[in-house]
Amino acid sequence: MERLDISLKNVNEVYDGPEGVLWELIMGEQIHVGGFKSSMMLAQNAGIQPGWRGLDLCSALGAGCRFLVKNFNVSMCGLDGTQTMHAKAQARAQEEGLADRIEFKLGDVTEIPWVDNTFDFVWGEDAWCYVNDKARLISEATRVLKPGGLLVFTDWIEGAAGLSDDEARRINSFMKFPYMENQKGYEKLFADNSLTLLESTDLTEEYAGYVDLYIKMLVDQLSYDALKIIGDNLELFQAMGGEMAFMGEKAHEGKMGRGRFICRK
Repeated sequence: MERLDISLKNVNEVYDGPEGVLWELIMGEQIHVGGFKSSMMLAQNAGIQPGWRGLDLCSALGAGCRFLVKNFNVSMCGLDGTQTMHAKAQARAQEEGLADRIEFKLGDVTEIPWVDNTFDFVWGEDAWCYVNDKARLISEATRVLKPGGLLVFTDWIEGAAGLSDDEARRINSFMKFPYMENQKGYEKLFADNSLTLLESTDLTEEYAGYVDLYIKMLVDQLSYDALKIIGDNLELFQAMGGEMAFMGEKAHEGKMGRGRFICRK
């Protein structure tokens, strides 16, 4: 698939501006498909244990770290490349009294600033689609895992039916993704890093339903709030709705979706 010239700078522009606030309005503080239910299933499927130390890559607002600390009694580190999200993550951990159990760093997830064999698990939720060099990301995640440690994540993926170049360009341009990996592509990256695949689940059908939900929420309930966030720009609101509807259409066609992956080092 064609890779767009989209960098961390472009992602920073999204989350420094109104779009980041809008995504939180639509998807909640976790900013990923399925919210708490999805996070719980991911953690339970992986068998996350009390006392473990984890690293959330592309940790955004830090909700994933806080979820894991509160529900699985682990300690967490979070790494994100967006200044606004990093600052908000630190503030929210402090507000919830969890700052002593979570360490956040601002940095590049393809150059992880921790030494080898540090973490019991590396975690991610619907954010690695923003990363251009996913091969380097998986390699770095593997490096910082302890022997026997787990790589545990969900991500937006190209579906089994495949996107045309024009479809992919339209979706990735709107979402500010350089590209979306597909299920087989991720499985190859795991094999390239000698990871043992424990789970690879295509969640595309479920994902399509969530896109429908987000559109319905925007149209039926959250229009005023969304318009306020984007400066009451009705033309922009309608254009964004059109792009989301296009994504929903492609999801129902099996051309884009979501995957859940668990591997052992």
